[in-house]
Amino acid sequence: MATGTAMVDPQGWASWQRSWDRQQEWYLPDREERFRVMLDMVQALVGTSPTVLDLACGTGSITDRLLRRFPHATSTGLDLDPALLTIARGTFAGEPRARFVTADLRDPDWTAALPHRRFDAVLTATALHWLTGDELATLYRQVATVVRPGGVVMNADHMPDPSTPLINEAERAHRHAERERQRAAGTLDWAGWWESAAADERLAPHVARRFEIFGSHADGEPHPVTWHLARLREAGFGEARAVWCSVTDALVLGLRSGAGDDQERAGS
Repeated sequence: MATGTAMVDPQGWASWQRSWDRQQEWYLPDREERFRVMLDMVQALVGTSPTVLDLACGTGSITDRLLRRFPHATSTGLDLDPALLTIARGTFAGEPRARFVTADLRDPDWTAALPHRRFDAVLTATALHWLTGDELATLYRQVATVVRPGGVVMNADHMPDPSTPLINEAERAHRHAERERQRAAGTLDWAGWWESAAADERLAPHVARRFEIFGSHADGEPHPVTWHLARLREAGFGEARAVWCSVTDALVLGLRSGAGDDQERAGS
């Protein structure tokens, strides 16, 4: 079948992953910086051979950067989007350090799809803001059950600060002007990228299914950093703080700790 043949052609799928990265950078010009800080903190807190859960992984952007930086790392990517998972699986075909599973984070039993009982790090970026506050608070509690004591969760996402409206508006106007310049130069936005993906016969059925599942793109329910830190601590992360931020976005980190950490780590 055409799909099966494509899946053993990493170069063809990798071009789609790069295209996704460019589209995301149109919205997030500091995207690589947040990834760099994320992996810096992985190295600082859990070392250079981590077992990682790439949560809501999309095309595998975090997995790609993780495996290039840490040759002895392993990654499990989890997502529900069939189109983005097709790209991820094709990109990493033949890569023994990466695997991908399909699961819905709104399903109370989504952790049953995971191949490991415990992970050193759970990483996610620009993916969870579409959850409601209650759903995300529940997810943080579920994530705490799969992060080993001493391990970390990191979430880089839209985390606006409503206390600085003038700064927020100035930044929004600046970013809008820059996006329009890039659009004029041919950069695809979200809608344009999905139109392009739907035109690829290998991706077309997966794109159609994707929009059946999710509908059109929505901004979701973003919360400020303080909200995330409170929910992480409530979920059982002994320490929680922002380790990177811009005007609109932030990277929050939760460090799991608790009684019996040494015994559980030794038995994992």
